[in-house]
Amino acid sequence: MSAKTFLSRNLRTHHAGAVALALVLTVVAVIPMPAGAADADRGKAIFEKRCTGCHSLDIDKEGPRLGGIFGRAAGSVATFTYSDAVKKSRVTWDIPSLEKWLADPDAFIPDSNMAFRLVDADERSAIIAYLKQIQGK
Repeated sequence: MSAKTFLSRNLRTHHAGAVALALVLTVVAVIPMPAGAADADRGKAIFEKRCTGCHSLDIDKEGPRLGGIFGRAAGSVATFTYSDAVKKSRVTWDIPSLEKWLADPDAFIPDSNMAFRLVDADERSAIIAYLKQIQGK
C-alpha cells in the first residue's frame, strides 16, 4: 500500500469519527436532562424562601416535617395533627402526588388544611427534586 493511500484512508476515518462525535454531541445537547443537582439546589433555595414558614425537614411546625416524605403515606407523621381529609386520603407521596398537592392542595385533597399553592410549575419541580435528593441522604 502506498503512503498516499494509507494517508487518504486515515484522513477519511478521522473525518468520519469527527462527524460522528459532532452528531452525538449535538443530540446530547438537545435531549432534556432529568432533574439533577442544579434543580435540587434551586429547589432548596425556593423551599427555604417559600416553605420554611410552615415546614421544616426534621421538626413539625405549622405543617408536618418534610424530610423523608417520598414513599410516606399522607397523614402518617405521628407527632403532627392532620385534617381528617389528609389522614383518610390514602395518598402516598411521590413525584406526581407532590406535583398535584403543591399545585392545588384543596383540589387534590379537599378539606385539607394547607392553603398555600405553588402556581409556578418549574418551582414545584425544583422543590420536589430537592425533597427527593435529601431523601437519599
